[in-house]
Amino acid sequence: MKYKLLKEIIGLVEEFDAEKGVNGSFSDDFDGFKRWIAAKETGISVEPYWEGKENGRTPESVISTLLVHLNRFAKSYSKAAIWESDFSTQEEYIYLITLKSFGEMTKMELIRRNIHEKPAGMAIINRLIKQGWISQQNSELDRRSKVIYITESGRLALDQQMEKIRYATQIVSGNLAYSEKITLISLLDKLSKFHQVIYDKNISPDKLLEQINIAK
Repeated sequence: MKYKLLKEIIGLVEEFDAEKGVNGSFSDDFDGFKRWIAAKETGISVEPYWEGKENGRTPESVISTLLVHLNRFAKSYSKAAIWESDFSTQEEYIYLITLKSFGEMTKMELIRRNIHEKPAGMAIINRLIKQGWISQQNSELDRRSKVIYITESGRLALDQQMEKIRYATQIVSGNLAYSEKITLISLLDKLSKFHQVIYDKNISPDKLLEQINIAK
């Protein structure tokens, strides 16, 4: 098995050596070979250009900026989806969708599922309770604690906006082909799992950056 793998690797190296002369996008070293392998898997044969690249702007900076911008684009579509409805924010219907999908849970479970800080999450929950869209009751597992759940009124409010919400969600993925969406899901899922581990540690902001160990 080891010899078979070695032969396959040698074959790839030979293919890379022959191809890099035609495509000058990959350097003649191990880093270039890795990028060539990645290009074969993703179908992206040339490293993209980004603003500031010639001045040393890093891929990490570009990724961070693009994620922030995409989040803002998504929020603008969400705002349009709830325009002239009883919803005030995107977070309100996301909380309802979470409760509808996963059932009753504690307030902190709902807040952490949506990656919010406690004060912001509690403000959303209180608005939803005031609207009558969620309610709370004693937990069957622990009578000392309470759980919240979506009410029929909440389901109705959500159902009335779901067509627009679904359309807003579709717009976010834009003109990506199906295969590109699947690749993006895989990459974002990997990235999300990395950050979820950090989030679950509940590190205070003053110590957060110094305690993160990025495994390459």
